[in-house]
Amino acid sequence: MEMEAQALQVHTMSFQVILALVALGLMWALQGLPRSLISKLRRRSRSREQSRRHFVRGAQLLGRSRAASAQNSGRSLAREAAAEADKAIALDPMDAASHILKALALERQGHATAAIGCLDAALAPPVSKSLSAPEKSDGLLKRAELELETSNSKRRGLEAAVDDLKASVGFNARNFKALCLLGTCYEKKGMLVEARKVFQDALEANPSSQEAKAGLDRLS
Repeated sequence: MEMEAQALQVHTMSFQVILALVALGLMWALQGLPRSLISKLRRRSRSREQSRRHFVRGAQLLGRSRAASAQNSGRSLAREAAAEADKAIALDPMDAASHILKALALERQGHATAAIGCLDAALAPPVSKSLSAPEKSDGLLKRAELELETSNSKRRGLEAAVDDLKASVGFNARNFKALCLLGTCYEKKGMLVEARKVFQDALEANPSSQEAKAGLDRLS
């Protein structure tokens, strides 16, 4: 009995020694990491902070651009907004919001094709991971609008827009603006049953939508 107790005691002590050695080994292995890791995290944090400041300033400039009564003044402010978006992107290229801000600023200046390029960057992985589902839905809706506006081929633009709008609704089934535009696209394609269904979905998502009501009236 005494021998069993001694054996148990030795086993317990051995286990404690092993744990201590493992702990010491981990401490030794990690000893050189914290400084470089913390430094890297701090740099990343500072970059994101600075990027966010440029984004906020750009968003404010874009808001002023949209509110400007004079066209020249509005475009000048939109150029400044795009410049702030560029600074934000340079500091944190993985933040999709800055790419979207630049797209909206370019659209405001009349550069729709360039705006689509910015939306492409925002909506492609891995950058798109920084967007929520409703944000992706809105981004896809905006790209669809621009595709319909800029495509040299009406059919190609229509097909691209339908693809984006279906994806938009997939991310947010209650995005009634995307639903209404999808219904209009289906109408143009002669897909009247699908158009009616989509307009009905839009009206359920937003019962006050005049566009959805008008679409259903046209198809009744």
